[in-house]
Amino acid sequence: MGFGIGVSSPGMGPRGALEGFASDSDQRGQIFNRRVVARMLVFLRPYWRRMLAAFFLMLATTGLTLLTPYLLKIAVDTVISTGDQAGLLRITLAMAGAYVGLYAATAGQQYLMTAVGQRMLADIRSALFRHLQRLSLGYHDTHIVGVTVSRVMNDVATINDLLSQGVITLLGDFLILGGIIVIMLGMNFRLALLAFAVLPLMVLATAWFSNRARAAYRRTRTSVARVVGNLAEDISGVRVIQAFSQENSTQEKFNEVNEDNREANIDAMSLSFVFLPSIEFLGMLATAVVLWFGGRWVLNQTVTIGVLVAFLSYVSRFFQPIQELSRMVNTLQSAMAGGEQVVKLLETEPEVSDQPGAADLTDVRGEIRLEGVCFRYRPELPEVLHEINLEIKPGQVVALVGPTGAGKTSIANLIARFYEVSAGRILVDGRDIREVTLASLHRQIAIVPQDSFLFSASLADNIRFGRPDASLEEVIAAAKLANAHDFIQAKPEGYDTRVQEGAANLSIGQRQLICIARAVLVNPRILILDEATANVDTLTENLIQDALRRLLKGRTAVVIAHRLSTIRAADKICVIEDGRLVESGRHTELLARGGAYAALYQRQFGAQSESAPQPGGSHPG
Repeated sequence: MGFGIGVSSPGMGPRGALEGFASDSDQRGQIFNRRVVARMLVFLRPYWRRMLAAFFLMLATTGLTLLTPYLLKIAVDTVISTGDQAGLLRITLAMAGAYVGLYAATAGQQYLMTAVGQRMLADIRSALFRHLQRLSLGYHDTHIVGVTVSRVMNDVATINDLLSQGVITLLGDFLILGGIIVIMLGMNFRLALLAFAVLPLMVLATAWFSNRARAAYRRTRTSVARVVGNLAEDISGVRVIQAFSQENSTQEKFNEVNEDNREANIDAMSLSFVFLPSIEFLGMLATAVVLWFGGRWVLNQTVTIGVLVAFLSYVSRFFQPIQELSRMVNTLQSAMAGGEQVVKLLETEPEVSDQPGAADLTDVRGEIRLEGVCFRYRPELPEVLHEINLEIKPGQVVALVGPTGAGKTSIANLIARFYEVSAGRILVDGRDIREVTLASLHRQIAIVPQDSFLFSASLADNIRFGRPDASLEEVIAAAKLANAHDFIQAKPEGYDTRVQEGAANLSIGQRQLICIARAVLVNPRILILDEATANVDTLTENLIQDALRRLLKGRTAVVIAHRLSTIRAADKICVIEDGRLVESGRHTELLARGGAYAALYQRQFGAQSESAPQPGGSHPG
């Protein structure tokens, strides 16, 4: 089905939505956002076996990391000092085995975490895509496409970076730190305390960095979304940009958001450039302290050389996890900032959804009634429809006419339940459409929009979009009814012709005929035609009108039209002005009244049209 009506709800354009989204993401929060972590664990749960295997490999890595410096102590104090050559061979083989085991365990752990990370990445993106498909048009009207793409691609990727680089590694680093502390305290209590003297400074440095990095990385997530959003919008509008020679002005606007993104990333990385060298300096300071005091105690023969060698090795390894943890703070902050946006999107509830107990809409005759329908796009905005009462009998063709912005498309969107009415109700065959499932309602409705949208797939697949299981014979039959068969057959690849991006290899009229064939194939009971012939030449318009006559036969139809010549034969014409139904009737009746419709007709056709008859007269139509 062609659910492709283009709607712009008032009050917030794409850039306005982007600005609102950006400011909303500057809220302050904790370094570990529990809501983000809890939501991500749901995606991690299916891979718990791989995570468990990675955990055991991490334990092996931790044990071997702690073992090798102790083997050095034994080698120096027990083997080398006594001249035990056989023992030297054994200790050398033991250390070689420990390093080989350490390499294998580390490689296995990294492989498993990367595999889990990529699977989780795909799962989150699938969940986001599925959720975006459920979100109502109101959400998509107020969120620029590029920002949404950034959420699905960039923000999710930051979460994967944390998982593949950090979760198990982070736990392993803490275990290594704990193990080293225990071993060093056991080997020499005084020397251990001297080595740990720099820890308070390290804690202060980490706290300083974390507080500033949190805001800095939120800014990077916002700024990259702005870049992607601006880029997507300008590429989509490149025809307009070139037509009005605004390449320079759009380049300036892009440069602004691009430079803001650059500065945001420089600011975030600058914190790291200060923090990480500080941690390294503290590590070297601790090593110098151990070397000075330990060396003196070795000279005084209160500490063995093996203990000093082991201590120097442990101090080096002690600060390696701390440095790694410091680097992980970067990844963690970025992942939390990206995760907040991902969770925010996942927790956005559709404005329109199935109510509890909603039943399927079946055996539809096509009667539509609007009873006291009022509508506003958002609570803070004014109403765009006021007390609309309209009855459409099964099989009737009802045309909605009126000036641009009067509310015609809003009525069509409400009938298809793309939005919820603010007051009143809409019934199909006497059933409130809020009490039936959206899927069953949409199966009964086909839409042929003014701006026809085709997917980057074959012409056959575009026609069968509403019925993916349709055979090629059924596709061809629908194309023939829609007057699309001849031009499709004339293409070198026929029905296998692939639609290029933006349907650049098809004319506007050909796109419309494909959309009509799509609607024919699903065989709906209700049709919504939104200015289906607005942008085509006269010859193509005749083809489309002929196809529409076949499509409309026996179906209920709501036709939105600006060309009044195309709806003279409608069973009922409704004039919408300022969100109100001001007049309705057949073409000749409305002209005879000399009211709003007659005025529209006269303005449109002017001197070349037939003069509107006086009341009681007649008019061809």
